[in-house]
Amino acid sequence: MDLSILNTFLPHDDPEASLAFYRDALGFEVRNDVKYGPMRWITVGPVGQPGVSIVLHPPGADPGVTDDERRVITEMMAKGTYATIVLTTSDINGTFDKIQATGAEVVQEPMDQPYGVRDCAFRDPAGNHVRINQAL
Repeated sequence: MDLSILNTFLPHDDPEASLAFYRDALGFEVRNDVKYGPMRWITVGPVGQPGVSIVLHPPGADPGVTDDERRVITEMMAKGTYATIVLTTSDINGTFDKIQATGAEVVQEPMDQPYGVRDCAFRDPAGNHVRINQAL
């Protein structure tokens, strides 16, 4: 079987703040920016990796989501418990310092984990958990 990850989806509730985080703090390139009424889908990805993208989407855009489900999603996003993405780098300390210098919300400073990685974590402006690993 020949499978690859093409897109992953993370919710956002403020497109400009999300752009500032993913484009400016993480250094991702903007690949697409689609507006539909008051909603906006923004596709970003790491420079030099055109086959991997993150789609930042409005959390309640799916017409099958009920008002109660939208409320729960909004509450979970605010707590930082709705979505997670794990990235990797060859220089966790340097990457952490650069991202922290942008004012991004730090969840965890770089530390060695018992499961064999050194990692750190941030929250994006929508509350998504962004964990960054460096293999030991």
